[in-house]
Amino acid sequence: MADSAERTDDIARERKLVDRAIAGDGAAISDVVRQLQDPLYRLALRMVSRPAEAEDATQEILLRVVGNLATWRGEAKLLTWAYRIGVNYLLNLERQTPQEAAQLSLDAYRDGLADGLAAEDHRGPEAELLTHEVRLNCTQAMLQCLTRDERVAFVLGDVFELGSAEAAWILGITAPAFRKRLERAKKRIGTFLNATCGVANPEAFCRCSRRVDKAVALGRVDPKRPVFARHAVHPGGRGVIEAEQQMIRLHDAAAVIRVHPDYAAPQAKMDAIAGLLNSGSFPMLD
Repeated sequence: MADSAERTDDIARERKLVDRAIAGDGAAISDVVRQLQDPLYRLALRMVSRPAEAEDATQEILLRVVGNLATWRGEAKLLTWAYRIGVNYLLNLERQTPQEAAQLSLDAYRDGLADGLAAEDHRGPEAELLTHEVRLNCTQAMLQCLTRDERVAFVLGDVFELGSAEAAWILGITAPAFRKRLERAKKRIGTFLNATCGVANPEAFCRCSRRVDKAVALGRVDPKRPVFARHAVHPGGRGVIEAEQQMIRLHDAAAVIRVHPDYAAPQAKMDAIAGLLNSGSFPMLD
């Protein structure tokens, strides 16, 4: 009962904010963008893999969300509703990730990890940083080996830890159908990690610290510009070290995937979106 009352109060507060935004209140529009930008960016990043593509996707999703605010009826919290718009956009993207384009399976990805694994851990002044970068790259790549339907179910259910009813509403399917889809994705990821990943299973062959040299040689990791390990983090959110400590403590497949910090959407891009929305040239839908 308490959770239901809290949810009702949250939606009531969001309703006031959205009504102001629909009326053209620039501060309210900026508040909506600010509330939604980081969660939507993290969703996009898990689906499209690379930050540059995630930035573009987040911009498009936010424009669609704000443009359709007048259609939000409070049937779900504002972020849940925004996730629904974002998921629909991301599932229908024409652009493919490299893994999708290559139709890379988890089995083929595992074989690739075994090729070029060093006999010893990478050493050097940036060894820890680069090991983090390899791990974060790897979890992104393995997600891309799932179908998009499986990937988004895994992200919503095991990474974002949404309940089956909420996740099913976002996807427009029944809760039993969502649970079945999530279980299929979890089984595939779990099987892969248990056979491959030394973090999930100490008996498995792969170690992030022994993949650094190969990842650098293949151009998947840039030692001068680590994409994920130095990515901006949401204020008050988990950083790389905190996320890794949580992974080690939980020591399961979901924790390995959740090792990513609580990333923040690039502020320059979000400021540009807010500026467009406040310019008076962006039509709010009636």
